[in-house]
Amino acid sequence: MRTEIEQDLEMIHDAASLEAFRLKHLVKKGTLQELVDQLRTIPKEEKPAIGKVLNELRQFVEARVASAKEAIEQHTAIETIDVTLPARIPNIGHVHPIRQTLDRIIDIFSGMGFSVAEGIDIEDDYHNYEALNFPADHPARDMQDTFFIDDPAGDVMLRSHTSPVQIRMMKHHAPPIRSIMPGRVYRNEAVTARSLA
Repeated sequence: MRTEIEQDLEMIHDAASLEAFRLKHLVKKGTLQELVDQLRTIPKEEKPAIGKVLNELRQFVEARVASAKEAIEQHTAIETIDVTLPARIPNIGHVHPIRQTLDRIIDIFSGMGFSVAEGIDIEDDYHNYEALNFPADHPARDMQDTFFIDDPAGDVMLRSHTSPVQIRMMKHHAPPIRSIMPGRVYRNEAVTARSLA
C-alpha cells in the first residue's frame, strides 16, 4: 500500500491531481481509513505493531500532501503575479466631506465664470467689522464671539466671516465683480444637542 501511495504522490503536480489523491486515500472511505478499519480483524497481540506502522504511514502521507499543496500554491501565486505591471499605490486617507463639497461649489461657480478669491485668516478690526458698518458697540460683535489676538498695533482677530475678502476685492478691482470667497471662519460657538434643536 505504501508503494502505491508513494507512486500516487509522485503524480501530484497541480490542484486537480492533489484533489484526486485526497479523494482516493484520505477521505472517510479512502485506502488509509480502510487499513485502519481492518485493524479489527488483526489478532490483539499484533495490533500495537501494525497500529504503529499505520500511524507512521498516515503521518508520512499528511506531511507529503502538505508540502505538495504548499508547492502548488506557491507556483500558482508566481503565475498570477504580473511583475511587468506598475506598482499599486495604496490609497491613504481621503478628502474630507466639507472639502469635497467646497470643491464642487468652486467647480460650479468657476464654470459660470466666477473667480475664486481667498483672503487671510487673521484680520484687522477695520476689514472684519468697521468697513462692514459694524461699529464698536454693534451687537453682532458679541453674538459672533470673535477670537481676538493680542497685538500692540491694534485690534487683530481671526476672521469671523469671509466678508473681509469682499472688502479687499472691492478696494483693488473695479465693478462688476464676479467672485466667490470660500474659506474658513473662526467663531467661538458652543454647539450642543440643545442648540441644534
